[in-house]
Order: sequence, then structure tokens, then C-alpha cells
Amino acid sequence: MRNEIEPARTALANASRAAVLLLLCLGLVACPRPVRPPAPAPEVPPAPAQPAPPPTEGATFYQIDPQASVVHIYVYRGGTFARLGHNHVMTSKSVTGRVWMRSPLPGSGFELAFPVADLIVDDPEARRAAGTDFPPDIPDADKDGTRKNMLRKEVLDAETYPNVTVQATAVEGSLQAPKITARITIKNASKDVVVPASIDMNGDRLTASGEFDILQTDFGMKPFSVALGALEVQDRLHVRFNLVAVKR
Repeated sequence: MRNEIEPARTALANASRAAVLLLLCLGLVACPRPVRPPAPAPEVPPAPAQPAPPPTEGATFYQIDPQASVVHIYVYRGGTFARLGHNHVMTSKSVTGRVWMRSPLPGSGFELAFPVADLIVDDPEARRAAGTDFPPDIPDADKDGTRKNMLRKEVLDAETYPNVTVQATAVEGSLQAPKITARITIKNASKDVVVPASIDMNGDRLTASGEFDILQTDFGMKPFSVALGALEVQDRLHVRFNLVAVKR
């Protein structure tokens, strides 16, 4: 009897396995797996538009005279213990660039630059001219410390970004009452700033002067601070310039 039962069990098991395989095959046929479409190719961002060259055709050109031009940047102390610090003057006598003039004034413009490593910290003459908020006799150690902080990565990062550039984005009004907007680039940040200025034309010589404020944080700079801000450098910088250019 045992010899008859074993073959029957084997046959039944084989039949069951065959039935399961058949059902699986039917299931695969009836419900095919969805085929995923190929992943879309990553979008390549368009190349940034190159700025249009300034409209200089027909304009009169002037070259900046670095020996006669100067930019002063006034840095102010702040914080609870501000009295323990100093206000400072950073002076550039290395401005280069060009100016183009039209008549009437709209359509005129300029391109300027100066190296940050050449900034003079607390030039005695500049401090005297700045008034009582900038007393003389700043110790050399303080000047050296200020220069080191100014050029470090968190502030001007002179090693990576050696120049400050200034370019006109709009010149309107008249020679007697100009309305100028300039794009200032410090490090890798740019900001358009309205620049009050006066312009004087004397033969082949052009002089532009004025002053305005900027914020360090607008250009990715971190003002120096110690003791949780008890002694710090204010975010605001005051800029005063006198630029001289000669007709080419």
C-alpha cells in the first residue's frame, strides 16, 4: 500500500507546482509591469547673457589720471565700547579707468577700478582733512591690525578678489545737475548705487567729485567685531571721491 501512495503524492506535488507556475505566468500576461520612460536629460541652464558693450560711438573719451585722483573710504567704530576703538580712513590713489562724454549728458558713462591691496590705511593727511572724528597719531600697530582685518577673507578677500570696480549703469540729467547710477562690484557681489556728483569741464580736463554711503553686508563682507559686538566696525561706509580725467 505504501508503494502505491508515494508515487501519487509525488505526482500531486508536481501538479501543484505546475499549476502555481501557470497562474503566475497568466498573471504576468494579464497585468504587465509598467515600463518606466527614460529619465529626462538634465536641463542645461542657459549661459548668462553677456553685458552689452557701452554705447561709446561718437563720444569723447577721457583717461583717469591716477596721480590726480583719490577715493577715501571712511570706516566708523561702533558698539558699547566704541570709545576704545578708532575711526579709520582707507585711501586709494590707484584709480584707473576711462570716461566717455556726450552732449547732452545722457549716454555718457565710465568704467573705473582700484586694487584693494593698494589701499592706504590712515594716511595722516587724509585723517587731518576728515575732521575731528579722525584724530591724528594712530599707532602703527593699530594701522597694521586694521589693514590685516580689511584684507582678510571675511571682508575684502584681497587674494581672491583683487579689485573693486565701478561702472555707470545710468547717466541722466545735465552737466550742471547729473543723475548717476553706478554698479559697484566688491568681491563677487554687485549693487547699483545712486551717486550724487558734480562734474566740471575745463578744456581737456574733466573733474568729478561727490560722496555716498554703502553697506558692507550688501557686498558679502562681515564687519569686524569682538566681545560679542561690544567693540565693532559699523556696517555703513562713507565714500568720498575726487576723480580727474584727461581727454585722449
